Amino acid sequence: YPAASIFKIITAAAAVETLGYTPQTQLYFNGSKYTLYKRQLKDVKNKYSSKISFSRAFAESVNPVFGKIGKNYLEKGTLESYANAFGFNQVVHSELPFVSGSFETNSSEYHLAELGCGFNHDTTISPLFGAMLISAVVNSGNVMLPSIVEHVTGSDGEIMYRNKKTTYKTAITPETAMTMTQIMEKTISKGTARKSFRGASKDKVLSKLTIGGKTGSLYNKAHTVKYDWFAGFGTEEKTNKKIALSIVV
Repeated sequence: YPAASIFKIITAAAAVETLGYTPQTQLYFNGSKYTLYKRQLKDVKNKYSSKISFSRAFAESVNPVFGKIGKNYLEKGTLESYANAFGFNQVVHSELPFVSGSFETNSSEYHLAELGCGFNHDTTISPLFGAMLISAVVNSGNVMLPSIVEHVTGSDGEIMYRNKKTTYKTAITPETAMTMTQIMEKTISKGTARKSFRGASKDKVLSKLTIGGKTGSLYNKAHTVKYDWFAGFGTEEKTNKKIALSIVV
């Protein structure tokens, strides 16, 4: 399915590592948050510009900010290398082999902006790969290999095989993963998932968790189908148990 704004996870991680962005880094954009016109990609700062922190731009999924990061600051090679680092364009050899996601650049600079913010139909992911992207954030930068079988017991009840947690690849540094955790928490507290998690602090399970994530939303070209994504995590502070999940509707 089209990855939509879920790809902002990769763009954000690349910005943290290569541009030195922090959650507090101040950025500027002109026009609407959710459009992506060529005029919005100019590096201008005037009386019509809106000022926003990096974490808020991520939480509110501001397209012009991430379009500018992709086109003007990261450019083609960096976006490609980070997409590769997270596992795009690869067959994942797990118990159930599957294709991760598709990411391709071309010679168009505007397309780089579309890729950076996820506002395109070319970048695709599966829900399982969406959860793998999240696993990097909650496992100190390590993308975890998905598995189905936890253990196998023989007829005598003895465990013959037990699955081991396996790292598929290391995408980002532990420090970057920590920063990504912080900005993804903002999505829940102040961003695009705020309404959905409004009652979380009073819920007997969710109130015990630190929750973060990213939403994505995109219509198909014919405007007959809408893809809605949520990819996120929950970590239980007392036990340090973690869950990474990804949902597309």
